[in-house]
Amino acid sequence: MREILIALAVLTVVCTAFLAAMPWLLRRRGVEMRRTKFGLTLVFDAENADGTPVRLINVNGTFQSGCYVPEDLRFELACEYHREMAHVIEDMVRSRARTADDPLRVLVMGGGGYSLPKYLAAYVREALVDVVEIDPAMTALAREFFFLDECLEKTGAEKDGRLRLVTGDAWAFVRAADEPYDVIVNDAFSGNRPLGPLTSAEGALVVRAHLAADGVYLANVRCACEGRRARVLGEVADAFGAEFEHVGYVPEWPDEPGRPGNNVLVATSAKGVMPRDARVVR
Repeated sequence: MREILIALAVLTVVCTAFLAAMPWLLRRRGVEMRRTKFGLTLVFDAENADGTPVRLINVNGTFQSGCYVPEDLRFELACEYHREMAHVIEDMVRSRARTADDPLRVLVMGGGGYSLPKYLAAYVREALVDVVEIDPAMTALAREFFFLDECLEKTGAEKDGRLRLVTGDAWAFVRAADEPYDVIVNDAFSGNRPLGPLTSAEGALVVRAHLAADGVYLANVRCACEGRRARVLGEVADAFGAEFEHVGYVPEWPDEPGRPGNNVLVATSAKGVMPRDARVVR
């Protein structure tokens, strides 16, 4: 028994030492490890398919956000689902003749790496954007590694009021909003799971109540589009279909419907908003 206790004590010491050294070991390999509200978070650099350097953030084994590293690409969108969302917002600005004096009001629920807010700050000056991130540690990572501070400095978006950063619960924030938004973006995730009542009738009611009559709801629904792993997408479509006249989604992997991806849900009662490549549910 004594030998077993000694062995367990030695194993405990070794494991503790290894865990304590892990951040240093990862940093030697170019990986930054942090503890955030939703678990172990890793930040590291890689390359996309065409060899462009990208920076990625991984929370509990799931990729949450990414951005380009080259200076001239840092505020561009590296993720396809963010590009789809940006296209909808830019089309609304053009079709509704919005200006800096009459901006499109946008709420982004979930900051993460702040990819979409940075893009809007840099390239869509006709948008007034509120970003609500519940975890200050994530915002700190975005400032340190994902060029958020650089974007704010170069664009002046925070100083001139075009981009407002809020720390808090996004669903509580939208419930308390006094004025309707033209666009509400739900990009709040913990690992693989959407946060807030994304799939519920309650969530659809809250969103509808705080959108303009011709407003648009955009959500990142991470799942497959067909088969057993598509359940969440069906629940979301049903919930928002009860409140909006038009519901559809843009699949990340249109040729591989059984593969989980970041699919963009679009819900609106306005005409002419649904993306051309969207699969219309209602």
